[in-house]
Amino acid sequence: MLKDYLRLHFIVLLWGFTAILGKLISLPPVELVFWRTLLASVGLLGLLLMRRQSWQVGLADAARLLGVGALVAAHWITFFLAARLSSVSVCLAGMATLALWTSLLEPLVLWRPVRFYEVGLGLLTMVGLYIVSQAELNQLLGLSVAIVSAGLSALFSVLNSKFVKRHTPTRLTFYEMTGACLSIMLFLPFYGRYFTNGTGLQLALHGNDWWLLLVLAGVCTVYAFSASVELMKRISAFVVNLTINLEPVYGILLAVYFFQEKMSPGFYVGTAIILFSVLIHPVLDQWNKRRQRQPAAAEVLV
Repeated sequence: MLKDYLRLHFIVLLWGFTAILGKLISLPPVELVFWRTLLASVGLLGLLLMRRQSWQVGLADAARLLGVGALVAAHWITFFLAARLSSVSVCLAGMATLALWTSLLEPLVLWRPVRFYEVGLGLLTMVGLYIVSQAELNQLLGLSVAIVSAGLSALFSVLNSKFVKRHTPTRLTFYEMTGACLSIMLFLPFYGRYFTNGTGLQLALHGNDWWLLLVLAGVCTVYAFSASVELMKRISAFVVNLTINLEPVYGILLAVYFFQEKMSPGFYVGTAIILFSVLIHPVLDQWNKRRQRQPAAAEVLV
């Protein structure tokens, strides 16, 4: 079990490393995500063939999964854009609002009741965001884009919760990566004409871009995903979710190490408040589930 826990933390560390890679790769965000999704979809197809798993789904589900893939593309583009517009630390502070976005979107999309402790944690997150924004006024645009990226991530995560019951995770992710890649391909002509300031598309890879992209797509996406699915068979979902919430912490520590990012004291105070609300959320969620099960158990005993 210790080996599994260490491996899980290593996977979360890899996910926290993606913002570092996005900063190091010379490609603009749109071209970067195009290469990432293309390589990841090829890698996932190879994984399906190697494991002799079926990659076929119904036409309606295929269309829905490809559509969710477009959301994935929008999330990753805004994520890497936020890392370019601000520091990696500020980008990850904005991404830490994922739990807040999920608590807002789940009742709307899944029609579940609002949980009052999530409302309280959401308000606490807003306090942390306000402190961060006031401490880093010069990086407010990057923080705002990161918050939007977190919202897109929460939306496709909530939508995915409807599909995981019908499809294997590898097949599901293959279609979503393919959908992300295809949506960017359709967007590239429009993007190259109106959003590149006359420079055109920059799809050519330079210097270390090739091996950094292979690490991003192969290690941080395909390997990290497949390994996390394997670990979920032996580790409880509660522990997995709690550990995944450490991703911004690992990412900020990596940013300090690689880029010597030094932020103001207010940034760390605000980020600590946000991360506290993120880390306490699965604990309160677990407590709420146990509380709901107790009356049911009492009725059975009666």
